[in-house]
Amino acid sequence: MANAGQIVAALRDIGATKDLTPDEVNELMKDGILAALVRLYGANVEAEIDIDDVTGEFDIVVLKRVVEEVEDEATEISLEDARWDDDTYEVGDIMEIVVDFSQFGRNAVMAMKQRIVQRVREGERERIRDEFNDKVGDLLSGEVQQVERSKMVVLLNRARDADAIIPWRDQNPRERFRQGDPIRAVLKKVDETSRGPRLILSRADPLFVSALFHLEVPEIGQKIVEIREIAREVGGRTKIAVYSHDESIDPVGACVGLKGSRVQAVVSELGGERIDIVPWHPEPEVFARRALAPARVAKVISDPDRQVITAVVDEDQLSLAIGRNGQNVRLASQLIGWQIDLYGSREWLERGADFPLFASGEDQYETSNFALSELDIPAATLAALNTAGYNTFLDIIDLEKKDFLGVDGLDEAEADRLLGIIDQLTVVEGDGAAQESSSASEGPGGEALSAAESETADEVETTGEPEAVGEAETDEKPKAAGDAEMNGASEAAESEASDAPDDSEE
Repeated sequence: MANAGQIVAALRDIGATKDLTPDEVNELMKDGILAALVRLYGANVEAEIDIDDVTGEFDIVVLKRVVEEVEDEATEISLEDARWDDDTYEVGDIMEIVVDFSQFGRNAVMAMKQRIVQRVREGERERIRDEFNDKVGDLLSGEVQQVERSKMVVLLNRARDADAIIPWRDQNPRERFRQGDPIRAVLKKVDETSRGPRLILSRADPLFVSALFHLEVPEIGQKIVEIREIAREVGGRTKIAVYSHDESIDPVGACVGLKGSRVQAVVSELGGERIDIVPWHPEPEVFARRALAPARVAKVISDPDRQVITAVVDEDQLSLAIGRNGQNVRLASQLIGWQIDLYGSREWLERGADFPLFASGEDQYETSNFALSELDIPAATLAALNTAGYNTFLDIIDLEKKDFLGVDGLDEAEADRLLGIIDQLTVVEGDGAAQESSSASEGPGGEALSAAESETADEVETTGEPEAVGEAETDEKPKAAGDAEMNGASEAAESEASDAPDDSEE
């Protein structure tokens, strides 16, 4: 067996390259030899294969049963043929036929090679599947191997044989990579294909931002600080809500880092994408105030049944709350999981809202809604309104005369009566007080700003909560009031200080 040692040595080199153990290499060798024997003797061939780990030599013995009449040549031999070799054989004996490797022809050698290659590939696929199935959400690094129109092929550092791609939809449109460039991405999922597992990576998924913060913020890896919610518009802006399990550690400060070093590292990896970091809160009203940072929110009203938040801001904060192309309020809505209806203070007052614009405390939300049965309305009129679905005062406050006339059972006189009741209940009591209130809430040009500004100032002085929002920006300054954005973490901290509840609420 002159070539046996060379064959085993070659297989061991393959095993070292593919991270295979000596036992796995021996199993590959036996399986390959068995595939070659199938080509020589048939599909049901039985053989014993022994490999010497020291010398590298192997012995191949094919086993055949001695029978009177042969039905399967792969496993049986006739008594006559058996006795030609040794006349002591009887029916039922097992004949051992020693096979030399030199007997393998071209077809047998090719079958052996194909089986070994197939087993190596199956082992690689199984290893990749076992290694990465539980790694979804982890940050992986590598280099760009090929850039195609619909995807980017990545050669991973930790598994160079893995099939890893970044589809076009999972790429950042503001980034450009070339072949050979180093790249980091998050493992989004593991797809099963006909060629084995394929790793789907992403730089556009919110998981990528979360993985970067896990890398940069040790407190997150230690599970002291937790990222509770995250909303992202790739290439534009990201909002994350963080929570600390240790009261002595500020979650926002931990994510921002000294002089913004940690968040700036994340921003740099994202190509200058803006990041808002806000403290998470279980109450939707408080969480909504923080999520709308850097804008200062004057009033928040929640509707738990519809999961709608109505937020009122000063006129000078409206463009900041909306954000460029509505981005800020849209991301805030995604962050809290509720719909946010945003109003400026002037529009809110013009709508004649019954909710007071400014309350004495952050979480005090008053309403003047009540049942229609409490008003001086005839029973027949009340029954007609209830049938039409109007049961409370707020249900009819915005209705006009034509709306009342459309209700079955109401005539013009009753419609006028109802409009008169609405007017009486929505008029400010005391003309002098109304004028004084109007003059106090109007700025130059009649804008309703002073009351909001004074209330915001009061909130800043009384809350006394330290910095709670960090933001890093690298984009250019806005050129229009409608595009006003926060230009630094300091302004976000001032905004959060005005919005944060006191310790008793936490």
